[in-house]
Amino acid sequence: MIEKVYVETSVIGAYFDERADIVSVAQKYWTRIWWDELRNRYEVVVSRVVVDELKHPDFPHSQQALELIENIPEVPIEDEIRQIVKIYIQNQVIPKNPLGDALHLALASYHKCDYLLTWNCKHIANPNKFRQIRLYIPNLVTPNQLIGDYYD
Repeated sequence: MIEKVYVETSVIGAYFDERADIVSVAQKYWTRIWWDELRNRYEVVVSRVVVDELKHPDFPHSQQALELIENIPEVPIEDEIRQIVKIYIQNQVIPKNPLGDALHLALASYHKCDYLLTWNCKHIANPNKFRQIRLYIPNLVTPNQLIGDYYD
C-alpha cells in the first residue's frame, strides 16, 4: 500500500528558500531531492490551510509555490478537525499562537496520513510532543528523513 504524506507549508517554503545560512541551504537541498525525485513514491496531499498560507502576500515566491502544489490534492477540513485542534491547544500540545500548526497536525491525524512532512521542528516535528498526542498521529519527519537509502 502506498503511504500518504501531508506536506506542510514549511516544506514548500524550503523548496524556494534563498537564504544562505547552512540550515536553510541544507533544508532546501533535502526538500528538493525529496520533492523532485521521491515524491512520486507517495500519495501526497496538502490542505486549504497550506494553500492559504502560500497565497499570503508576504510569502516568498508565492506564485511559484502555488504552482508547485497545483496538482496536489487537498484533504478537506471536516468539523471534527476543529475539535481536534481545540484539544491540541487546550492540552498545550501545540501553542495557541501558531494555530496553523495545530491545524496541520489535526488534518494529518484525522486523514490518517502516514507522515506529516515539515521543517517546523519547534512545534510539529518535536519528539517531546509525541507522548502528548493521543489521537492517530502520522510520523513527523523532514524531507531528508524520507530520502532514506536513496543513495545506497
